[in-house]
Amino acid sequence: MRKAPVKTILKAAAIAALLGTTTFGGAMAADVSVTFDPGIVAYGYSDGYWTTKHEWRSWEKPEYVEVYRKHPGARYYEYRHDRDPDMGWRGDVVISR
Repeated sequence: MRKAPVKTILKAAAIAALLGTTTFGGAMAADVSVTFDPGIVAYGYSDGYWTTKHEWRSWEKPEYVEVYRKHPGARYYEYRHDRDPDMGWRGDVVISR
């Protein structure tokens, strides 16, 4: 029986450790959760919201509507944004915290 040189064993151990860390690190990155920040909403409507940067977005989850409606200073309108001629954009807003 032939003995493996120590260098070969150390290289194999280093590669295995590197691969194990990469796989573990990838699994950890997948556990990151994204939360909704009501502070970026300028105006909310039943079908979505305008951000303070004038970007239209749909509500990703129904509970985000309620989170925004309970946010201090919320400007929520219980109708679709496209009923207004300006598509619901009511001008730039300054949101203070």
